[in-house]
Amino acid sequence: MSTNDQQNNEQPGLIASHAEYVKGAAESVIGSITGSQAWTESGEQAKAHAVESMKAASENRDQTQGYGKIEEIAGKVTGCQGMEKEGAASKKE
Repeated sequence: MSTNDQQNNEQPGLIASHAEYVKGAAESVIGSITGSQAWTESGEQAKAHAVESMKAASENRDQTQGYGKIEEIAGKVTGCQGMEKEGAASKKE
């Protein structure tokens, strides 16, 4: 597999992982608001799984292939420090 193919395969995993993290955060908030321990636990588990998936997806990521400022802002909005840092790094290139 070529480097470009690897990068293309990694990017969707990174995006999907961020979506899973946001979903988990929403579940956790719903659980906190409603007092549902099941929702809170499910949300926390989803967030933890998403963080591991993000780490795996970004391990070999070429930082010049990021989304730059958009990724940085999305990281700030969602509270994802990794996304924020990677966006900042890719916009510098």
